[in-house]
Amino acid sequence: MVQVSSDFTAGFLKRWTVDDYHRMIEAGILTPDDRVELLDGQIVEMVPRDPPHASRIDDGGDYLKAVFAKRAKVRVQLPVVLAPGSEPEPDFAVVHIDENRYRDRHPAPQDIFLLIEVGDSTLKRDVRKAKIYARANICEYWIVDINQQQVTILRDPRGGSYQSEQILVKGSQISPLRFPSISISLDHLIF
Repeated sequence: MVQVSSDFTAGFLKRWTVDDYHRMIEAGILTPDDRVELLDGQIVEMVPRDPPHASRIDDGGDYLKAVFAKRAKVRVQLPVVLAPGSEPEPDFAVVHIDENRYRDRHPAPQDIFLLIEVGDSTLKRDVRKAKIYARANICEYWIVDINQQQVTILRDPRGGSYQSEQILVKGSQISPLRFPSISISLDHLIF
C-alpha cells in the first residue's frame, strides 16, 4: 500500500526569491499592512510587538543611534537584502553610511556591520535567523533575550553557522567587531 503524507505541501512548497518578493510588493499583492518578511524563500508573517518588545526597540534604537553617530547608520526594523531568498527586517541593523541614504536599495551583506534581534515571543524565530545571517556571511549577530535578560553574541560565520557564541548578562559591555573603540552597555538593550 502507498503511504500518503498528510502534509500537502511536501515537495510542493514554492521558494520565493528577493526579486519575486519585490514584484509582489510592486504589484500590490503584498502591502505594508501585511507585516511579512522573506526568510529562506518563504514569506513569513511577523509577530505583533508586545509592550516590552516595542519599548526595547524604541529605547535601544535611540541608544544605538547615539553610540554609532557619524560612524555607522542604525536602521530600526527595516529590510536588509540577503539574496537570493531572504529579506528580513531585523530589529537593528548597523550598516555603512550610504551617501544616498539607501533611497535606491536596501543594505546588502557587504554593507552590514552588525544585526541585532530583540526577542521575547519572537525568540525561536530570532534563533533560527542565525543560519540565514551566517549563510549571508554577516560577521556579527546579537540576540537579545528579554525574558532571560541576556544577550547571545554570535560571531565568525562559516559553513552556514556561527563558530563563536558568547552569552552576556546584565551589567555587561561589549565592543562590536568592526568598532573596537565603541563600548556598548547591554543594559540599554535588555531593560
